[in-house]
Amino acid sequence: MKIRKASLHNEAVTRIRDMIVEGQLEPGSKISEKHLCELFEISRTPLREALKVLAKEGLLELLPNRGARVAKLTRKDLEDLFHVMGALEGLAGELASGQVTEAALNEIRALHHEMLAHRARGDRAAYFHANQAIHDAIIAAADNRVLSLQYENLRGRIRPARYMANVTRERWDEAVREHGEILEALSRRDGPRVRELLRQHLAHKFRALMASSGGDDKDGPRVGADRAHGARQDLG
Repeated sequence: MKIRKASLHNEAVTRIRDMIVEGQLEPGSKISEKHLCELFEISRTPLREALKVLAKEGLLELLPNRGARVAKLTRKDLEDLFHVMGALEGLAGELASGQVTEAALNEIRALHHEMLAHRARGDRAAYFHANQAIHDAIIAAADNRVLSLQYENLRGRIRPARYMANVTRERWDEAVREHGEILEALSRRDGPRVRELLRQHLAHKFRALMASSGGDDKDGPRVGADRAHGARQDLG
């Protein structure tokens, strides 16, 4: 688990982000700097720099003189985030459809096949990384700096919820089918269709997430280690 000295800062950001997304660090929980320093075998300086980055992403909250804790989102926070991200990704898809290069399309196709392979193996974490790479590639293909900046500002906060959205085998299979439809429409350069499919894709994720928590939890669904483990068991 030791982090190489050449990449202490970036590697710490990646490791902690994955721990939050996958539920190893629960919403509202206090970050133990001592534990993470021992786990990664690094000093507090690069760790604290990593925590600052994750706070900017919205995954952590920095507490004056009390360290940091994992951000906790309410149901309304999540609803707002999914609604805005659906609009941003939909717009990105429409813009990308009008100018995406064949090389960029081939990259997205390759990521799609990689994602399918991870799904076939039941590798949830690897599937999620390939899935997010597809969304990132569509954002990049849109070639709109303002849109990209807004996306970057929000993607960190919504990432744990997106990870947990495929809470049943049926929803996971549905998400894969939706990605296939998005890729097909993008390949046809059908901008309005790509926009609507991406918007619906995010809306379906939000509904699945709310359904998994009973839909009436004002503090939002609990994306914790026990739920993450349970989902991995269901989807493996």
